Amino acid sequence: MMTFSLTSTDFLTSTKPQYEAVLVLLQDGFSLSVKKSAGIAAVLAQAEAQKHLQTAVGKSLQFYVPYAVAPRVCALGIGQGRAADIEKAVKGVVRGMASEVTKLAIVFAQEATPEQLSAAVQAVAAGGYIYQATKPSAKKGVQKVAVSVPNASALKTAFAQAQATAAGVAFAREWANRPGNHATPRLLGEAAQALVQDANGGKAKGAFSVEVLDEKKIEKLGMGAFLSVARGSEEPPRFIVLQYQGAAKNAAPYVFVGKGVTFDTGGISLKPGAAMDEMKFDMGGAASVLGLFEALRHVQPKVNVVGLIPATENMPSGKATKPGDVVTSMSGQTIEVLNTDAEGRLILCDALTYAERFKPQAVVDIATLTGNIVMALGSLRAGLFTQNDKLAQQLQHAADQANDLCWRMPMDDAYGVDLKSNFADMGNIAGPKAGGISAAKFLEKFTQAYPWAHLDIAGAAWDSGAHKGATGRPVPLLLQFVLNMEKAPIAFVDEPVKKTRSRRK
Repeated sequence: MMTFSLTSTDFLTSTKPQYEAVLVLLQDGFSLSVKKSAGIAAVLAQAEAQKHLQTAVGKSLQFYVPYAVAPRVCALGIGQGRAADIEKAVKGVVRGMASEVTKLAIVFAQEATPEQLSAAVQAVAAGGYIYQATKPSAKKGVQKVAVSVPNASALKTAFAQAQATAAGVAFAREWANRPGNHATPRLLGEAAQALVQDANGGKAKGAFSVEVLDEKKIEKLGMGAFLSVARGSEEPPRFIVLQYQGAAKNAAPYVFVGKGVTFDTGGISLKPGAAMDEMKFDMGGAASVLGLFEALRHVQPKVNVVGLIPATENMPSGKATKPGDVVTSMSGQTIEVLNTDAEGRLILCDALTYAERFKPQAVVDIATLTGNIVMALGSLRAGLFTQNDKLAQQLQHAADQANDLCWRMPMDDAYGVDLKSNFADMGNIAGPKAGGISAAKFLEKFTQAYPWAHLDIAGAAWDSGAHKGATGRPVPLLLQFVLNMEKAPIAFVDEPVKKTRSRRK
């Protein structure tokens, strides 16, 4: 586990060995104040005199210094010091040394803003992470990180949030990266229970609580859409209910619903074999909810938060739901399953109905839902869907603050017209065009009781290629949103909302 510390100690002039490597971040217009010609500062002064130090983003000068805080040094340009530039530059360098360095120091050559400090912490956490759970041969990765900045005392609050975010992202990445046989619905439930126990300091009760519902309890709730996805698997489903009480018991919570398909074959509508292994990442939404709660245990804001995770595999078998089958959701609305590979919306719709019982301030669901959103936005931004302008603005603001970007997509009613069915209240898919939007319009049918937004993270949740692995997004966005609501809560609805057709409570 990676640990961080914040200090104003002048590592550049120190001659006491403490770390294995140092990254010195150089912003445009930096000025090295060398009090004595010793350690790393002495070499940097010579390099600056020879104009060998460059501040362009990603430009670096690497060298070795004996009798210094660390022998290995990288002077790294961060340009104007924008958060995105810091993340890009630092992540790349740290990733290159992660298998060789366990103790690392980050030094800002100038005072830093809260955003810059957070960006550096997130970049080190991302670049220094090495997956180990099922790979005994893997190196440890970066374990200990010290961040030295001249104005450290003014950044304590920002640093605490940055640490919490890094911990949450790491937790989400870890569980999303695990293979399907090491991250079953049962194991996700156990992970949630262990998280709550740790958050409560090992005590039976505390600010955090969790309930893991088994298949019988899920069936008793009438979650027919959720169970229709689970039917084809030998692994029984779980419905995970996490709660954090940081405010008064009667204060309405913010609810986050994470899609937890721990492996998605597509069911009877079988996916192509190429890259199907990446469908272990189809529980990225669930992982982000777990990551949010891991982050919350570090900062414990004065708000109430609920996390809902419907967890299941989507497998083909003689028991699996077939295209054309009609299932009854918890809301009482019937759904014709036209494509069993559009399964995420089937498990989410029942969780969204369940969310009504909390009388929430707002509900946000997070899901690796459609390939269509990847075509639209790539991996840079998640898709944001809502008709609530206030909620959209707050989520967009949190995304920009956290450098965990999203983009608001249209939600015109016309996009949902093709969800009609001759044999049920709706089909689970529409036509081939604008699939990300029609998926959101499907979910919207189950959210009339509260302000709601949907984040499609199919492009943002993991990377493919040489650096294949989960990103832990959008944990930074979600935590920032919660903290913003603590500071300045928003009423997302100005008038009573419509009642749903929920059959069961």
